[in-house]
Amino acid sequence: MAARKARVADVHEVASGMPHVTKWERDDGTDRPVYQVGGKSFVFFRTPRPDAVDPVSGDKYDDVIMIWVESENEKLALLSDDSNPFFSTPHFDGHPSVLVRASRLGELTRQELTEVVQDAWLSRASNRRATMWLREHRLS
Repeated sequence: MAARKARVADVHEVASGMPHVTKWERDDGTDRPVYQVGGKSFVFFRTPRPDAVDPVSGDKYDDVIMIWVESENEKLALLSDDSNPFFSTPHFDGHPSVLVRASRLGELTRQELTEVVQDAWLSRASNRRATMWLREHRLS
């Protein structure tokens, strides 16, 4: 049986399913929430911005999701793997995050997406919360 492809609904489900998460909704009528743990964002549905545009049309991408990563090394690992849809822009140089278009989430399996979102949460959660979650969910 083939692995199920990731969807936007999976981003919401996994992010909101992590402990101590607050979902911050914009008041502009768009469905572009920010997921936070302890007041720190770990998944952020971006508004269209001039740093992420279609190279042919020049249109701003309207489906970019920013996902935090643990370190620059993790970011580089995700960006250097041509088999996944993650990207960055010069605006995010030095920022511990990667970008992905919602329209390309299907290039990931649900399990791959889950791991990236869980790792994002772990990178932003307090040491106590991260340690407790790891103890409950990951085997040594």
